[in-house]
Amino acid sequence: MPELPEVETMCRGIAQTVGRTIELVSKPACRYRPIAIKPRVSAIDRRLSGEKVTHISRLGKRVLLHTHEWALILQPKMTGLVATELPPDPEHVRLQIDFAGAPPLRLQFWDRRGLGTVELLRQKDINARIVDGRLGPDALAIALPDFSQRLAATRRAVKVALLDQKLVAGVGNLYASEMLHVARIHPQLASAQLSRSKVARLHAAMQAILLDAIEHEGSTLKDGTYRNALNDPGSYQNFHLVYDRAGLPCSTCKKGVVQRIVQAQRSTFFCPRCQSA
Repeated sequence: MPELPEVETMCRGIAQTVGRTIELVSKPACRYRPIAIKPRVSAIDRRLSGEKVTHISRLGKRVLLHTHEWALILQPKMTGLVATELPPDPEHVRLQIDFAGAPPLRLQFWDRRGLGTVELLRQKDINARIVDGRLGPDALAIALPDFSQRLAATRRAVKVALLDQKLVAGVGNLYASEMLHVARIHPQLASAQLSRSKVARLHAAMQAILLDAIEHEGSTLKDGTYRNALNDPGSYQNFHLVYDRAGLPCSTCKKGVVQRIVQAQRSTFFCPRCQSA
C-alpha cells in the first residue's frame, strides 16, 4: 500500500541516519517468505560497513539511503516499512542496519507479506537501473504541460493511467481515487478525452492531496500495517473522501452514494453524482 506520502514520510522519519556511519548490515532470522535482496546481505555489509550516510532521498515509491559511492534502495511495495523504532512486530524484519556511535541507532526494513525488495547500486547506475524507461516524473514535481501531454498519449481509463509509474511516479490506488474525486472526474473516462480544464483540476488535486497526506504522515488503513518511522499511525485516513467508503453518503455533495468498481484488478471508489462522465 505505501504510496508517495507514506514513502516520503519514511524518508523523513529516518533522516537521523544522515551523517552516521554504518557498522553492520544484517538479515535477522525470519521464518516467512524471503524478500528479494541483491546482492547477498553479506556483500551489502562488506560494501557499506564503515561508510557514512550522506543523504536520504525518495524515488517514486522507493526509499534511497545514500553513501558517497552507493545507494541502498528499499522498495516497500504492498506492506513494507522503513523504521528506526520497533516495527509492528519483530517476526517480519527482513533487513537491519546498525550504526556506529551514540546514541544507538538501528534502521529496520519490515515487510509482512514479503513483497518488498532491497537492492544496492552504485550511484552512477541508479538512472539506468531504476529510472530510464521505468519511472516517469515524480507526481510532486511534474509540470502541468508534461502531465497533460502524458495523459493525452493514452486511451486507458484515467484511473488506470494514474497507476502507471512510467506515466507519473508515486501515485497509487488510494490517492488516485481521492484525487479524481476532488477533480470531479469519472475514473472510467479515457485519459485522452480529458479536457484541458479537467487535466488542470486533476494536476492541482494530485499535488494538493499528496502534500496534505504527507503533512498527516500518510494513511494507516484498517489492517494497521502502515506505520511511520516511530511506529505511530498516519492520520490522513481520517480525511478520505471516497476511498473504502462504498455504500456511504458522499461527504462532498451530501446526495450521492460512493460506489466501488474494479479497474485493472484494483478497487476504485467514486461518487457518480460528483464525478459524472
